[in-house]
Amino acid sequence: MSKQSNLLFTKEHEWLEVNGNEAKIGITNFAQSELGDIIFVELPDVGDSFDQHEVFGTIEAVKTVADLFMPISGEVISINDKIEDEPELINSNPFEDGWIIKIKIKDDAEKDDLLSDKQYNELINV
Repeated sequence: MSKQSNLLFTKEHEWLEVNGNEAKIGITNFAQSELGDIIFVELPDVGDSFDQHEVFGTIEAVKTVADLFMPISGEVISINDKIEDEPELINSNPFEDGWIIKIKIKDDAEKDDLLSDKQYNELINV
């Protein structure tokens, strides 16, 4: 993905795309490839609030279940309804159609705890 360099990342393999005081969140290509075929996603409700690093949902693959960790504190303002019916979108396009939630950011300073594209790629040894 060409715009991946504009994203921020967590060590738990979530990505964050900031747009003003809102952010779109998903899991990385590395994470989806490690999980394998995704068959179900448990999503929070719009209006739910989470602190940074708090579990906000789960992803179920054929052989495992993984927690989703909030990269930055915020309130859920939108969920990706498409992935409820087509969770495989996370496998096929984790940065576009496979995004998971959008949030209103509570604490902008928490972005400083996140990784750049270069730092994340060093973490996963790409």
